[in-house]
Amino acid sequence: MEIERKFRLSHIPHGIKKDKVVFIRQGYLVCGEVELRIREKNGKYFMTCKDGEGFVREEWEREIPSWMFKGLWPSTYGARIEKNRYVIEYSNSLVFEIDVFNGFLRGLIILEVEFPNEGVAESFELPVEFKGVEVTNDERYKNKRLAIFGIPS
Repeated sequence: MEIERKFRLSHIPHGIKKDKVVFIRQGYLVCGEVELRIREKNGKYFMTCKDGEGFVREEWEREIPSWMFKGLWPSTYGARIEKNRYVIEYSNSLVFEIDVFNGFLRGLIILEVEFPNEGVAESFELPVEFKGVEVTNDERYKNKRLAIFGIPS
């Protein structure tokens, strides 16, 4: 189970340490109600399946060998994204992940916050230094849609 809210940021707040950066590339094999993606992150490879809507979704993820990723990657043509992810340990034991997109999504910055339960997620307020708008329930900001259709206007 994944409990997460997403926000589109206008910029990365000043003072955020950018030393924990991870380059991610991912591609989508299935982009329906259930999504299936492959991802390269820090030299490791993963396959992830997600289902559901809103800020509570089912998620299954497993590490896969590099040969499997490389064999499946061509099948993701037309449904890929690349981003730099900055991981910030914020107060109240929350982890903020700021994704700064590359390529045709350049200029898009998304903050993802994962929560231990629905109550904490519902009561969360975006800190003032993070200027942004919530896009959790906006289908256009799901990574699978961004990979195909680009930045929403």
